[in-house]
Amino acid sequence: MGLTLFPGDGDVTSPDVSWSYTGFGMFREWPARAEGFALDEMDGFGGDRRWHSVSTTSAPLLHHPDDDGPDLASTQCAGMLPRLEALLNDDRTDDNDPAHRRHIEDVSQLVTVLRFCVNEDVELIFG
Repeated sequence: MGLTLFPGDGDVTSPDVSWSYTGFGMFREWPARAEGFALDEMDGFGGDRRWHSVSTTSAPLLHHPDDDGPDLASTQCAGMLPRLEALLNDDRTDDNDPAHRRHIEDVSQLVTVLRFCVNEDVELIFG
């Protein structure tokens, strides 16, 4: 069982990205670190730091429940895109690192889905 993020356009051929729940948790740790905080410090992730204390356009994704949470509007997707695209272009890390390559692949797939949501003006579904 896992989590799939996909556009709310009703078309099963639209792009999507999938993780196990554990994989999604691990994925979210990377953009959180890039924003300067550890996800496990945050309220809802084992810590007591409040989300309003961090400034990141990725908060709708990082703070989203693994399941049963609200879908994200295309405007929220648009707000997250620049920061996630910047992660793709971050050349400070080693491309020979398998974990880094996996993060890049995941972000690339997510960016494709988010762009689709923005271009089609549809919400991002967590299913």
